Amino acid sequence: MKNFWKTFCTAAVVSMSMLSAQAEEKTITMGTMSWEDLLPITGITKKVLEDSGYTVKVVPFSEWGIAYAALSKGDIQILTSQTDYVAHDYWDKNKDKLEKISPVSHGLFDGIAVPKYVEIDSIEQLNENADKFGNKIVGIEPGAGLMRETGEAIKAYDIKLPLVEGSTAAMTAALKSAIDRNEWVAVTLWEPSWMMQKYDVKFLKDPKGVYPPPQSYYWIGKSGFSADHPHARELLASVYVPLADITAINAAVSDGKTMDDAISDWIGNHGDLMKRWSNIKSE
Repeated sequence: MKNFWKTFCTAAVVSMSMLSAQAEEKTITMGTMSWEDLLPITGITKKVLEDSGYTVKVVPFSEWGIAYAALSKGDIQILTSQTDYVAHDYWDKNKDKLEKISPVSHGLFDGIAVPKYVEIDSIEQLNENADKFGNKIVGIEPGAGLMRETGEAIKAYDIKLPLVEGSTAAMTAALKSAIDRNEWVAVTLWEPSWMMQKYDVKFLKDPKGVYPPPQSYYWIGKSGFSADHPHARELLASVYVPLADITAINAAVSDGKTMDDAISDWIGNHGDLMKRWSNIKSE
């Protein structure tokens, strides 16, 4: 009987080890928001994992709440997210079921922006120049976090210019039209954005600190991901995509490339870096 239990326990340990190894080699389901800052990070990291033998399935989302719910339930295993401000409420609500794996980029920032030739530098100067701005701040989609923060800024600074809801496309058109005519315009804008690269603009200073400071992007996972996928976890931790590279990829998309092609071009131009990121021991 003693030998039986010894044999049984040994077999069980071997079986569990085999299952763990198999799990490490299986498909990884990665969530992403269908946004210009997160798609490049997702596409680049997907390639790093695939180069190391993983099969990666990408599931796009349009809302943080749905993405976090999917991650918490295990419908996806990993997701890139900001956890300090933009998606803080979702992270805080679900963090007992999740784990923060590693930072993957830094510098996300938003606020009210104007062309650099505009002769003001602070949000506090908007009211005294309202007529030059057409008595409005040009916004984007009404449900965006940037619009919520700008609404808070309007209250904090008692800004008299109304915030005009619309779309990213309409805001971009208004910015371009004003710059083409050398006119003043105030818009809600964010970094990284191809617009920051294409147009000579500046963020207005926010002395009251209404807008959050520059934020980091993290890979987060369903709780237990790192233990179940130690090699994949190390690969994720090796990847870091500077904000300038994200901006450049989206500038290429703005100039007519598909997102997939722009990401592929970036990968092709950074072959040595991709190899260094993948240089992780598998045992």
